[in-house]
Amino acid sequence: MSLSIQIMDEIKTAMRAKDTVALEALRAIKSELLLAQTASGSKEEITADDEVKLLQRLVKTRKESARIFTEQNRPDLAEPELAQVAVIEKFLPAQLSEAEIEVVIAKIIEETGASGIASMGKVMGLASAQLGGTAEGKTISTIVKKLLV
Repeated sequence: MSLSIQIMDEIKTAMRAKDTVALEALRAIKSELLLAQTASGSKEEITADDEVKLLQRLVKTRKESARIFTEQNRPDLAEPELAQVAVIEKFLPAQLSEAEIEVVIAKIIEETGASGIASMGKVMGLASAQLGGTAEGKTISTIVKKLLV
């Protein structure tokens, strides 16, 4: 089942349950999907990889907003953002733990013979491609830096 069909089903469920937070998050996903589909200029569905990237971007922006609201001592605004993150993350593939990510990156470093911070770009590119939607870019970057230094 495609993501857009799943989202529509979830929107109906959220409407019946009068869950405004979930409804807002789901409508944001639907909006981004429509924008991505029309931006390509074709009526074809967007790929699963693009859908995962889109969802990750939505999660990242909401987490950043929640962080800013928390820093400004506005928990009343941060809580709905974090609640929306939980709704959006249901549609993402299972995220790897830091230990699992570290194993994959260590293997990449060993295979490429990378050493020093100068080869970070090469390792990041390979790691991002291999880990796809299963890890955040920030986490990957932190682990690569730690292993290369």
